[in-house]
Amino acid sequence: MVVIKNVSAKSILDSRGEKTILVSIKTNVGSFSSSAPNGKSKGKYEQKPYIKTLEKDIETIKKFNGYFSKDEIEKFDDLRRVEDIVERHVGANTLFALESAALKAMAKEQKKQVWQLINPNAKKMPRLVGNCIGGGLHSESGEKKKPDFQEFLLIPKEKTLKESYNTNLEIKKTLGFLLKKQDKTFSGKKNDEDAWQTSLNEKEVLEILKETNVDKGVDVAASSFHKRKKYLYRNPMLSRDSEEQFSYISNLIKNFSIFYIEDPFSEEDFSGFSALLKKHPDSFIVGDDLTVTNKKRVKKAVEEKSVNAIIVKPNQNGSLLDVKDICEYAKKHGIKIVFSHRSGETTENILADLAFGFQADFFKCGITGREREAKIKRLIEIERKLTTS
Repeated sequence: MVVIKNVSAKSILDSRGEKTILVSIKTNVGSFSSSAPNGKSKGKYEQKPYIKTLEKDIETIKKFNGYFSKDEIEKFDDLRRVEDIVERHVGANTLFALESAALKAMAKEQKKQVWQLINPNAKKMPRLVGNCIGGGLHSESGEKKKPDFQEFLLIPKEKTLKESYNTNLEIKKTLGFLLKKQDKTFSGKKNDEDAWQTSLNEKEVLEILKETNVDKGVDVAASSFHKRKKYLYRNPMLSRDSEEQFSYISNLIKNFSIFYIEDPFSEEDFSGFSALLKKHPDSFIVGDDLTVTNKKRVKKAVEEKSVNAIIVKPNQNGSLLDVKDICEYAKKHGIKIVFSHRSGETTENILADLAFGFQADFFKCGITGREREAKIKRLIEIERKLTTS
């Protein structure tokens, strides 16, 4: 049994240099802490990271310091006792960090890995999804041109995760040389997710990616440039209505053999997603801003046949019990699960345990950068321990 004797919180800096929360707990089995990431490209319907502000959540955690000591927790579903105390008093980031720290304490007390608390029989490793070239809100703003699409993704399928990781590293390095040839303004800069920054547009980037021999994907993040019922492209400057956006995206899927396409339409357009999935059933049509790790939104997307895969970002929701419910619902309806990092990350690596424990199909976590590598390497470590035990 784990008893939480003391809870505290403070702000730390994420990979973008922005403030985020670190929650620490003292228990009968030791001290544990966990931090939450920050998202820049946020869905309209995701939970607020803090009730009012980060500082207010830190104060609230201090006020609840003595409320936990009467409760004993020993299994994943006992997180309900934590939620009963702080629910509606703190935001999603704070709740996620608190529950993650509690999971670490339970794992330590039981001499288990965190993922074993979720599913001790987990075996399948997710495929890595790595952001190699970036645009949209994750890249520098201003006058400089950039792709309107937010991410260009590599999805290798090697025998082991380590081999897939090495493949992504090699291809990303090669892409740096190819961009230098094709983009006269390319200077080797990287964006929020440590992906290459370029002034090329999405079609020019996809032409370069044709030279790679792995499955490819894009995160369009269409809501970020959807205004007044139009998709407002800046590189080159043009606008597309919903039908034109459908035709454009559909042609890209066909012409560039896109395996994975995330948020191709705005977060309100369930029917646009549905039409695209109907036309391209062999591609993964993925909801992120559409579904925002929210059971009600996921359910609507499933009922309307809008997606065949969803992004799961635990800090979009905060409640890991809700995350469990969403994953179970998705699996029951044949929807693939993509556990994902955020653009402003910390070195917290529990995302890997959650992805493996919930048996995600994909693990979207960049390619390089200290904060992202911490998660990928943790997943590789889980794989290595499984194969050697």
